[in-house]
Amino acid sequence: MNKKWSMPKLSLVIIAIAFLWIKTYISYYASFSIEIENAMQAFILFINPLSFLLLIFGLSLFFKKEKTRNIYVISMSFVLTAMLFANMVFYRFFNDFITLPVLFQTNNFGDLGGSALENIYFTDALYFLDILILIAIVKFKPAFVTHKEPTKLTRRAYFLVAIATFFFNLGLAEIERPQLLTRTFDREMLVKNIGLNNYHIYDVYLQSKQSAQRAMADSDALVDVNNYVEAKEADPSKDLSGIAKDRNLIVVKLESLQNFVINNEMNGETITPFLNSLTEDENTIYMDNFYHQTEQGKTSDSEFILDNSLYPLGRGAVFFTHSGNEYHTMTDTLNDAGYFTNAMHANNKSFWNRDVVYENFGYDRFYSLTDYTVEEGQAVNWGMKDIPFFEQSVEHMKEMEQPFYSKMITLTNHHPFTLDEEDKFIEEYDSNSGTLNRYFQTSRYLDESIKEFFTYLKDAGLYENSIIVMYGDHYGISENHNAAMSQYLEKDITPYETAQLQRVPMFIHIPGEDVGQVNSKLAGQVDLKPTILNLLGIEEENSLQFGQDIFSEENDNFVILRDGRFISEEFVYAGETCYDRETGEPVDIAGCEPLIEKANEELAYNDEIIYGDLLRFYDRETGRLKTEQNSEEE
Repeated sequence: MNKKWSMPKLSLVIIAIAFLWIKTYISYYASFSIEIENAMQAFILFINPLSFLLLIFGLSLFFKKEKTRNIYVISMSFVLTAMLFANMVFYRFFNDFITLPVLFQTNNFGDLGGSALENIYFTDALYFLDILILIAIVKFKPAFVTHKEPTKLTRRAYFLVAIATFFFNLGLAEIERPQLLTRTFDREMLVKNIGLNNYHIYDVYLQSKQSAQRAMADSDALVDVNNYVEAKEADPSKDLSGIAKDRNLIVVKLESLQNFVINNEMNGETITPFLNSLTEDENTIYMDNFYHQTEQGKTSDSEFILDNSLYPLGRGAVFFTHSGNEYHTMTDTLNDAGYFTNAMHANNKSFWNRDVVYENFGYDRFYSLTDYTVEEGQAVNWGMKDIPFFEQSVEHMKEMEQPFYSKMITLTNHHPFTLDEEDKFIEEYDSNSGTLNRYFQTSRYLDESIKEFFTYLKDAGLYENSIIVMYGDHYGISENHNAAMSQYLEKDITPYETAQLQRVPMFIHIPGEDVGQVNSKLAGQVDLKPTILNLLGIEEENSLQFGQDIFSEENDNFVILRDGRFISEEFVYAGETCYDRETGEPVDIAGCEPLIEKANEELAYNDEIIYGDLLRFYDRETGRLKTEQNSEEE
C-alpha cells in the first residue's frame, strides 16, 4: 500500500521516433500544403510516418553497446531530418517532392544558389532542435530515460508492431486510393497515403525497375506504341505548309512566362506591352490556349519536348536520366534540310547536362557562357541578363551560314525574380508573396528584352528572312503562392484554375506574311515540332511522335499534362475532379473517364519509349521496326 507509483521510463529510440513523427506531420501541413478531403485521409496522414520510423530506428535494438545504439539513433535522426528539410526546400520552389533522379543532377546544384537561399527560412533551424535534445539526453542521462539493452522478447514485440503498422497503413491507403502503387502519376498522392520516407523507398524501387527496363526491352515492345502513334497521326495544315520555307528559324524560350500576364495589368501598369502588341500584329499568330507540359526537368523538359515531340518523364529530367538514348530530333531533321543548327544559352554548358544532350540531339554548335562577354552589371539571378544576351546572340547570328536554326534560352525571368534597380520598369505587386510581387517586374523586363531583340534582328538584316517562334517554357508561379494569385486574379484558385494557369504564351511571327490571328485551339508543347516543320515545308513522314500540327484540321484538340491532368474541348480534369471547361464547375466524372484512360495510355506509351530506349529499334527512314526489316532482308 505504501509503494509509490513511478512513470514508465522511455528509451531514446521512442523519443527520437516521437520527435520525427511530430515534425513530419507538422511539415505535411505547414510546408507541403497537403490537402485533406475527409476523416480517413486525415487519419492516414497522421499515421503514415510511423511505420518507416519504427523500422529504421528499430535496427538500433540489435546493437549491444549503449554508445553504438545512441550514435545510430542520433545519426539517423539527423539524416532523416536533413531529408525532410531538403524536401521542404525543394517543394517551396518546385511544388513537388524530390525523386532519386533529381539527386543525381548534382551538376546543377552550384547554379541553384539564389533560388535555394530564397527558400530557406531562419525558422527552419527549429527542425533540427530535437537532435540537440537527443544529444543532451545522451550526455546528461535524465531519470525518465532508460538505456538498458532490449531483450529478445522486446525486439520481437517491437517489430511485430512495426510490421503491423505498415500493413495497416497500406491497407487503409488502398481502401482510400485503390491501385495506389500501380496507377498513380501523383507524388503528393503517394506521400499523403504512405508517407514521405516510404515514398522515397518506393521511388528507389521504381528507379531500379525502370533501369532494368532498357536491358529487357526489345523491338516487340515498340509494336503497340507504333500502332498507337500511327492511329493518332493528323495530316498537317495545307494552308500554312511551307509558308516559312528556307527562312532562318529562331525559337525563343520565354523563361517562366505564364499566359496570365499577357494583355493584363498590375496595379494599373501594363505588364507586357510589346508582347501585347504582337497579339494584334498582322504577321503574328498568338495561341492563347497553349499549355506547357514539363515536369521536374522544367526548362530542360521543354527543350526535350520541342526536339522530340515526346513527353518528359514524371520523375527527374530526361536530360540526365536518359541522355544517351537514341532520339529522332527536330534538330537532326533540320540538319538534313541544310540548316546550321545551334543552341544559345548564356549559362554553364554543363547545366542540365546540355553539353552532352545537345551533341546527342545533333546540334552543330552550342553557344554557352564562354561565348558571351558578361560585363559588370550584366548578370542577375542565374546568368546573363536577357537584353545583352540578345544583343550578343545576334552578333553570333550575323556570322552564321543561312538558313540557320537558333534555339535561345532566356534567363532573367527566373526564380527568385530579382532585378537591379535600373531594370525595373514597373513597381512591385503588393501581395503577401514576394515571389509573385517580383515576378511582374521580371516579366516586364523580359518583354522589353524581346522588343530590343526584334530591333537587333532588323538592324542586322536578319529579321525579314526569319520565322520567330516564342513560347513560355514552364510555369513561374507555383501552387505555393495560390493565396497571392487569388488576390491578383480576384477569384479562388481551384484545381480547375490551377490547370488553366499552366497556359503559357506562344507566338509565331513571320515577317511579311499576313497570318495575324489570335488562335484559341487547344495545343501543347508536344505539338511544336510537327507545327514548326510544316511551316518550314519540311516533311517528316516517319517520325515517331505524339504531337500534331496545331493548325491541322484533324488536330484532336486534346492536351495532356505530364502529371495526368488534361484539357479537352468539353472538360478539364484536375485534382481527380472532372470540370466543365466553359464554366469551371465540377461535373459527373463519367464524362472524363474515357479521356482519363486515353491520357494514361499515351503517357504510359511515352514512358515505354524512353525507359526502354525503344527508338533504337525503329528505322526512321522507312518507318519500320528494324527486326521486321532485317527479317525481310534475310
